[in-house]
Amino acid sequence: MSEKVPQKTAIIVGAGIGGVATAARLAKAGFKVTVFEKNDFTGGRCSLIHHDGYRFDQGPSLLLLPHLFREAFYDLGTSLEAEGVELMKCEPNYNLWFSDGEFFELSTDVARMKEEVEKWEGKDGFERYLGFLQEAHRHYELSVTHVLKKNFTSLFSMARPSFLRHLLTLHPFESIYSRASKYFWTERLRRIFTFGSMYMGMSPFDAPGTYSLLQYTELAEGIWYPKGGFHQVVSALVSVGERLGVKYRLSTPVSQIYLSPPKFSNSRRATGVTLASGETISADVIIINADLVYAYNNLLPLSSSAKSLSSRPASCSSISFYWAMDRQITELVTHNIFLADDYRESFDSIFKHQLIPSQPSFYVNVPSRIDPTAAPDGRDAIVVLVPVGHLVDGNGGKGLEIQDWDAMVAKARTTVFSTIEARTGARGLGASVVKEIVNTPQSWKEVFNLDKGAILGISHSFFNVLSFRPSTKHPSIEGLHFVGASTHPGTGVPICLAGSKVTSEQVLERFGMAKPWERTGSGKTNKAEVKDIDRVHALPLLSNFHIALLVLVLVLVAIACRLDASEGLREGDWKGVCPL
Repeated sequence: MSEKVPQKTAIIVGAGIGGVATAARLAKAGFKVTVFEKNDFTGGRCSLIHHDGYRFDQGPSLLLLPHLFREAFYDLGTSLEAEGVELMKCEPNYNLWFSDGEFFELSTDVARMKEEVEKWEGKDGFERYLGFLQEAHRHYELSVTHVLKKNFTSLFSMARPSFLRHLLTLHPFESIYSRASKYFWTERLRRIFTFGSMYMGMSPFDAPGTYSLLQYTELAEGIWYPKGGFHQVVSALVSVGERLGVKYRLSTPVSQIYLSPPKFSNSRRATGVTLASGETISADVIIINADLVYAYNNLLPLSSSAKSLSSRPASCSSISFYWAMDRQITELVTHNIFLADDYRESFDSIFKHQLIPSQPSFYVNVPSRIDPTAAPDGRDAIVVLVPVGHLVDGNGGKGLEIQDWDAMVAKARTTVFSTIEARTGARGLGASVVKEIVNTPQSWKEVFNLDKGAILGISHSFFNVLSFRPSTKHPSIEGLHFVGASTHPGTGVPICLAGSKVTSEQVLERFGMAKPWERTGSGKTNKAEVKDIDRVHALPLLSNFHIALLVLVLVLVAIACRLDASEGLREGDWKGVCPL
């Protein structure tokens, strides 16, 4: 009688979206999983704030790349619908408000986009818009296939022929703004189709052109909102994981990763965690979902790697307002963007000077516009995100101005009220706020352990992505893996979901364990039979017309050669050219 193989154990530090998804995946594969979370709630930044009948999304408030969400649940043997998650499509995607009184409505409706684009750039402008979509489509499809679903464990990973042959097509060495400028010839439209780089915490003048895929997914697949708030997705993943045996320990901070002493080499092994209470728990593998820079500097022994990570460029932070209103602000739609007149200068203030711009661009979300449960009847819940610089160590070092956050919060509040009122016609906003909650770079750091208060982790510049981005596995500590915004493949809820699959598969490969979702086909329906009407028929390289035209040209050339020869042209005129 064979001995029973002991169940493998895993500890996950942090219950962000990447952590809860990885926990559920490993549990489905047979691991006994325990998740430790410092806060009394799951989701990290993807969590909710409640106040007296009002509900606010603390972080993400729009759902992009919906197929990655569906795939995650399908891999776990369920679906969004089965778990009670209802996705509602936001239409329009946004209203973009300008200081000259104009606004632009971004939409998945092609007819609406045709009208909007032609209003500013004419018939040719819409044709160029379709060209932009075509390029962004390639960025999107190639990135999903060759980046989001692949691991980049070393520089050799970038040399994969399947990836390398598409590198230039992804335009990683040009900025989003420079690529958009080839298709949009007015400054207004260039701004409209580049502001999305802020999703990655980057300036459109620095973000690689590849990230036009963000505009593409909004325009081709739409913007969605989970009824009940974005945390509904997290809650559903937690429930799936718990059914599979995952144990969650909230309000339980981890103080360090326990490492075995080195034996015959310098390599060490992660064998467990030590909690703030002093308790030590062992496991076969540790996955860190906490902020990566924080983890290297606080949970692991100090090293050159920790110092190197701390010196990498970080994404921006934000001043976020959560306003409970005593009435509805009907001038606003679900998602609103207010762009600064000094577009480039506003990004320079954020990313070069780590301050709030004199004229900030900002985003306004009204969840109660699409989901009435977000506020009491006849009232609105409003979330405002104002991008600002991250915290600077030493408060004003390296020639930067001192960061006076109280003054910047006051400035942001005043600017937001006055800008919304001036551009939309709304009145009395300040007087209608019955409760205000604020997040600043300092609170992002304190509550979520975000290094420098950077809400999107390490920057996504070219030398901070792919093989240059911190790996999903520690380079020298065995049994220690990572998932989250600052490791591969990057930041954002859908990207972290994709990352959870990459990290989970890396762990399973190490233990020689099967990937249960491979048997389910990752969300693809297996058709038993393809009907004739549905078969793909590739056209020949040359049509009959082209073949006939080519033959005619060859015949005419032959006739011309013979005529010239018969007329006794000068010796050598056609020699070597017409051998007929």
